[in-house]
Amino acid sequence: MDWLTTVDHKKIGILYLIAGGFFFIIGGLEAMFMRIQLFKPENDFVAAETFNQLLTMHGTTMIFFAAMPLIFAFMNAVVPLQIGARDVAFPFVNALGFWLFFFGGVLLNLSWLLGGAPDAGWTAYAPLSTTSEGSGVDFYVLGLQISGAGTLVGGINFLVTIINMRAPGMTFMRMPLFTWTAFVTSGLILFAFPPLTIGLFMLMFERVFDANFFNPDNGGNILIWEHIFWIFGHPEVYILILPSFGAISEVVATFSRKRLFGYSAMVFATVLIGFLGFMVWVHHMFTVGLGPVANSIFAVATMAIAVPTGVKIFNWLFTMWGGKIVFSTAMLWAVGFIPTFVMGGVTGVMLAIPSADYQFHDSYFVVAHFHYVIVGGVILGLFAGLYYWYPRMFNRVLNETLGKIHFWTFFIGFHLTFFPQHFLGLMGMPRRVFTYLSGQDLDQLNFISTIGAFLMAIGTIVLFVNVIISTSKKYAPSSDPWHGRTLEWAIPYPTPEYNFAQTPLVRGLDAFWIEKAAGNKGMTPAEPVGDIHMPNPSILPLIMSIGLFVAAFGLIYDTMTVVVIGMAITFISMFFRSVIDDHGFHIHKEEVEEDLKGVKL
Repeated sequence: MDWLTTVDHKKIGILYLIAGGFFFIIGGLEAMFMRIQLFKPENDFVAAETFNQLLTMHGTTMIFFAAMPLIFAFMNAVVPLQIGARDVAFPFVNALGFWLFFFGGVLLNLSWLLGGAPDAGWTAYAPLSTTSEGSGVDFYVLGLQISGAGTLVGGINFLVTIINMRAPGMTFMRMPLFTWTAFVTSGLILFAFPPLTIGLFMLMFERVFDANFFNPDNGGNILIWEHIFWIFGHPEVYILILPSFGAISEVVATFSRKRLFGYSAMVFATVLIGFLGFMVWVHHMFTVGLGPVANSIFAVATMAIAVPTGVKIFNWLFTMWGGKIVFSTAMLWAVGFIPTFVMGGVTGVMLAIPSADYQFHDSYFVVAHFHYVIVGGVILGLFAGLYYWYPRMFNRVLNETLGKIHFWTFFIGFHLTFFPQHFLGLMGMPRRVFTYLSGQDLDQLNFISTIGAFLMAIGTIVLFVNVIISTSKKYAPSSDPWHGRTLEWAIPYPTPEYNFAQTPLVRGLDAFWIEKAAGNKGMTPAEPVGDIHMPNPSILPLIMSIGLFVAAFGLIYDTMTVVVIGMAITFISMFFRSVIDDHGFHIHKEEVEEDLKGVKL
């Protein structure tokens, strides 16, 4: 019950991590089934219809229900600690955001058991999605609507938290890079998710009420969906990659034993990437016939966004230059991330040239590029963050030897899987095909690609074994196992419910490092010890989300009674939240002082 009702950002971060890990396994299994099907020519491991469902569910699950919650896991676990806050601005809304995401993901994945998963691709292009038979696409629409609402309130929550709840002295230009990337990501969520919500509403109206937004026969336009989807879809790529950039920045600085090179340039590059991310969506649509002027404008914008990204790459390299580098598991992931992401960026610039894109479009070259950015960028960055912040989240360290086995198997497997796909694309293999003929010189590279996927799977299994082993351990050797630079490492272990007994005084960038250099064991407090106000736990976020979950089934199966029951559950919960005065509770000064006596650092 403690976990079902919690509004503590640290516990919600763990819930996001567990749920994201669960969906990561599901998405990975879907990918494995596809790779086994493409293991050899004219294979019949799965049927064409099943392959389309696997393809759709793999993409949708990995983007929305694996990568996104893992990002929110680290934002929840780390950002309030890095800025010296006791919690996020709206703890209740934070819990609501998690449960909405979780039930959206469960709803989508139940489609496998209830008549078939969506089969129109993770981008759900009209008219394929509007005419898809069965209820698969309805599960897609409503699953993403519910989880998208959770993501949107989460983004707003972190914007308010970072703007309003920084510790004294924590100016914007003293914030750690991970907090900066979380801030820009939250801004992107605020502006990118409403277009997706509107597009999904239009798709739902088209399917449920026979609207004609995307039906050319009745005055609609199928390109509207593509524009709406990619106005969301391209900022989504930066929503995913920016927190990974932030994690890499923290890891590289900590394990190079140096301040991050060019901090200000990194901050402005992050903001510029967020700004330009909204100006490049048409590069996904170069072949739809918008004309040379539109294509050229978006080509130039796409190439421009490579500049701030390049700035970051050099900043990481210069941070390592001359540093006393410690090759921990987290640092291995960070070092592996840099050349891998550069490769993804280079193929991105190739795809930014409209005339070249006409040749690359809808080929396996695009699949390779996309995975080099999302897996080689986002997932490698998140693994670096996982090994780095695991002691802060769970008060335990992961085994370094197993961590390095995980790194090498996953990293080599990744390149074996996706590097050959560039050449498969250049040789003419279309994406989204469930089989291919022998005698087309595609056999060998597909075989290598599948072997690589098995290596990635082995690496992931090693990670889970490592996590299971770590649960049997006692606490980490100290609250600061990596000799960290930022505030999250200044808190004793196990982490108290209220984070900081006294709000810290921040005296510069890398605030904890400054205090350690001055010979202090902990942070200089900005206030005397006093009573600490804490929010009460609440079951209402869970009940609200269950209400929307129930209502979604009513819409899918056209049963208005179920819709009314589900919405009633949600609105009654909202009513109780509004009328019951919940003032929280106080942890008294004496308890806090008692805790401070037994502090271990």
